[in-house]
This record gives sequence, C-alpha cells and structure tokens, in this order.
Amino acid sequence: MSSTTESATRPRLFTGQHLPLVLGVIGLVTLGAFENRAVGTALPTMVREFHALGSFGLANAAPSASYLISLALGGLWSDRRGPIPTLRAGAVSFALAQLLVGTATAMPMVIAGRLLSGLAEGLLDVSLMVLVARALPAVLRPRMFSLFAAMWILPSVLGPVLTGVVTEQFGWRWVFLAAVVLLVPSWLLLGPAMRQSVDVPTPERTAEDAAELEAWRAALPWALAASVALFSMTLAGDHLRAHPIISGTAIVVALAVLGRAAVRVMPAGTFIARRGFPAIVAVRGLGAAAFSGAGAYLPLLLTLQHDFSPSRAGVTLSITGVCWAFGSWLQGREHGIARVTVLRTGLAFMTVGIAVTSLLAWTDATSWIGLIGWGFAGIGMGLSSSSLSVLTLDLSDHHNAGRNSSAGQMAATMSVTTALAISGTLLAFNADDPRPWVFGTIIAAGAALSLLGVLAAPRARRTTP
Repeated sequence: MSSTTESATRPRLFTGQHLPLVLGVIGLVTLGAFENRAVGTALPTMVREFHALGSFGLANAAPSASYLISLALGGLWSDRRGPIPTLRAGAVSFALAQLLVGTATAMPMVIAGRLLSGLAEGLLDVSLMVLVARALPAVLRPRMFSLFAAMWILPSVLGPVLTGVVTEQFGWRWVFLAAVVLLVPSWLLLGPAMRQSVDVPTPERTAEDAAELEAWRAALPWALAASVALFSMTLAGDHLRAHPIISGTAIVVALAVLGRAAVRVMPAGTFIARRGFPAIVAVRGLGAAAFSGAGAYLPLLLTLQHDFSPSRAGVTLSITGVCWAFGSWLQGREHGIARVTVLRTGLAFMTVGIAVTSLLAWTDATSWIGLIGWGFAGIGMGLSSSSLSVLTLDLSDHHNAGRNSSAGQMAATMSVTTALAISGTLLAFNADDPRPWVFGTIIAAGAALSLLGVLAAPRARRTTP
C-alpha cells in the first residue's frame, strides 16, 4: 500500500465520526479549566462579601476531599455500567455546583457547591477517559490527550483576566452561572460519541475481572477515609499557628490514616513501583507531587524575594499552561520512540527544570533564569502526564479502564495534597520571616521526587509481551 493511500485511510481526530467526540470533550475540558482558574480569582471577593475570610481555606480544600471519593466511585461505576451514566452524573453535578455557588446567600452554600464541584470533576475525569478508550482507536489517544492539555492554555492565560472583568463589571455570580449555559452545547456535541460507546460490545467478564471489581468495591470506605484525611490535614494546616498542638496532632493522625488508606486503594506493588501498571501509578504520584508541590509556592517566592507584583507573579500560571500544553503536543506527534522513553524524557526535563527553578530561592540571580527553568519543567510535565494517560489505557480493557484511570488520579491527588500539607507546615513555622532556604528546600524536594520518577519510569511497561 502506498504512503498516499495509508495517509488517506489513517484515522484522524477532526474528521468523520470522531469530530463530535473531540469537540464535546474540548468543550467540557475547557469549561472545567475556566472554572478551576475562575474560582481562584473570584473567591477573595466572595469571602469578603460574605464576611467569611476564615472560610477561605475551607472553600479551597473542599473540592480535593470530594474529588478523591468521586474518583473511586467513578471508576467502579464506569467499569460496571459504562462511561455514560457516570458522565451524565458528572455533568449534572457540575451544573448544580455552579448554580449553588452562583446563587449562594451565605458561605456554607459556597462550600457545599465547592464540595459538589469536586465530586463532578472526579466523575467527569474518569468517564471521559473511559469514553476516549471506547470511542477512539489507540493510535489517536496520544493526540487526544495532548488536546486535553492544550485546552488549559486559554483558561490559564485569559481565565484570571476574564474572571476579574466579569467580577468587576457584572458580579462574581455570573462567573458560575455562565458555566451552566456553556455546558449545554458541549453535552449536545458528545451525543453521537456516547451512542457509539453504548454500541461497543463488552467482552464477557472473567473470574479475575470479578475479583478485581470486588476488591475495588471493598476499597471504597478507604477512599472515603482518605478524603476525610486530606480535608482534615488541609484544615489543620490553616490553623497550625493558632493551635499548634491540636493542629499538629491532627496533621500526624491524618497522615497516618492517609498512608493506610493509600495502601488499601492503590494497586498492589505501587509503593515499590512493581513493573507494569503499579509503576505507572507510582510515577504519576511522584510527578504530580514534584510539579504541583514546587509550583504552588512560586508566586509567593517571586513576591517576597524578587519584589514581583501579584499580577506579575501570576505569570507562573501562564507558563505552566502554555508549556504543559506544548509538551503534551510533542508527545502526541508520531516520533517513533517507545512510549516509556517519552515518559522518562519528560520526567528528566521536569527534574532539570525544577532544579533550575530552585535558583530563584537559593540565589539573587535574574528571575528570568528560574522562570525559564519552570518552562522546561512544564514541558516535561506535559510529556510525562499525557504519556502516563496513554500507558494507562494501553494496559487496560473495558472491564478496568475506569478503575485504572481513577487509581492514577487518586495517586496524584493524595501525593500532591500530602506534599502541600508538609511544605505548608514548614512554611507555617517560618511565616514571620520565611528564609530563602524554606522555599529552596520545598522546590528542591520537588526535583528529588521527579528524579525518583525518572528512575521508576522504565518499569512502567507491560510485564509480558
């Protein structure tokens, strides 16, 4: 067959039967990304209006708690009933969350809406992964995941600005109410893909599949325990200076519960990066903690040590979105390199980039050097995170794609929240006069975690041909 004929018959994302799925997913991911960026901009105004500054940390932590349990529920539900019921529940939860926050008359309504928002995010994340696995051929999945990351560019660059304008001109409520309106066209575009997913025949479940499903169901209470531990840990960190003994004890207990829960909900062998899917989960957790743990403190570091204004310090969000999307786009190209090699390359980029970024804390060097390093870290995160999504689906089938996808997301959520709680505690003890070594230690720890990911990455491949 000639190369011209192969090119003509090769499946493409933006043509034919795949186009509605791609457009619908683009709409949902972009909408979720704007909502994510919008909350950070609108929340300060909201807590001032409700005279509830003390609830700021609680409103921020609420989605993380509900997100973790919804990942576990979404994975089990998608594998048992297919992605459509889970996707439908996620979309309804998203709409209700935005309505609840947009019509809130007091801060408890906002917090309830934020809890519901985290629930919606987990259900949507897992169901979209399963829908992609069922509706797209394997050759198109890398490009689809690169689109996932690309859809964060505009929200990262324009989201805070647009939210600020809407908040100032029309009020913060319209930031959330408009999201409900924009949800409708994205949902309608997904219709053909959802019908196609229903028509895909499901292989007969084996005894091994049934046993794995039962084990996942038994782990659900531990996922709930992990959610409570994450919420408690974040809440205790916010009150550490005011109540050091009580809050410190709560953090230690929460970490112990979280560790026990992680052992029960993660695949066996995750903590030793056993070859195959457990290594994929381990690497996802390491990479997420490395990147998010370092990135969370960059705006504060730039403000305190390099005299950046808040708006200039926010440039790290733009760098993250653009470079992450670029790295994800690179992994989606047909480069002829093994997927594990792409993963390891991305983690190497991240390790070097975060190490260079730490110069912002350790030295008085020109800030652009550290920001260039952060750009490299963003490219590495794009290469590695999308590659991990592809590898997850490559090692999954219709019976476990939902559980496998949610396991990776849960590992990332638990590792990031744990890293932020530990680093937040370190910063809290030095809050009166945070020294450069505090930020330098936090960012350097991210580089160390990323290096561990580099070492574990070769094990993220099939155990058998």
